[in-house]
Amino acid sequence: MSEQQYQAVVIGASAGGLQALSTILRQLPQNYALPVIVVQHIAEDMTPLLADYLDKCHDISVREAEELQPIESGTVYIAPASYHLLIEEDKTFSLSIDPRVQYARPSIDVLFESAADVFGANLVGVILTGANSDGSQGLRTIKAMGGMTVVQNPDTAESPEMPSMAIAGTTVDHLLTVEEIGLLLAELTHWNKGNL
Repeated sequence: MSEQQYQAVVIGASAGGLQALSTILRQLPQNYALPVIVVQHIAEDMTPLLADYLDKCHDISVREAEELQPIESGTVYIAPASYHLLIEEDKTFSLSIDPRVQYARPSIDVLFESAADVFGANLVGVILTGANSDGSQGLRTIKAMGGMTVVQNPDTAESPEMPSMAIAGTTVDHLLTVEEIGLLLAELTHWNKGNL
């Protein structure tokens, strides 16, 4: 693995994503060196419950992302339902009620593309299980900017369509099980020196 100085991780998940996401977060320590920003397609009004549940079940801090909130290392941010989550140049969040993208709001593509604009080659993008094509364009953008692209092996996904579309859309650096994705992300803690 190269000594690239990563500064953030973005994760996109849809159908079956809660279990996959939980498996990954279980392997991240409380003092994880990077922020982790997640779009999980979920019913309206459920994201505060999701963030609370994940926060109680894992060492790393999990919270719902808020407008103008500064992004901090060692924290997992969940995009609120019904809002697109974007990252601004000053590394704060903004929320948008722009039209749905790939039938989704929040959209994985919107998060990934805005994160790629800010972090460039210092970004890790992860696509997990899901039953649509959201995230494939965003992952392609991350790859084009020189970031790391990681996709759950479709053979291990509850819903393989989203990982399969991501693989079809760009060159993927790592095709892994969720357990292996967790280990890969945890490994970044040991040698990453990137700072927000």
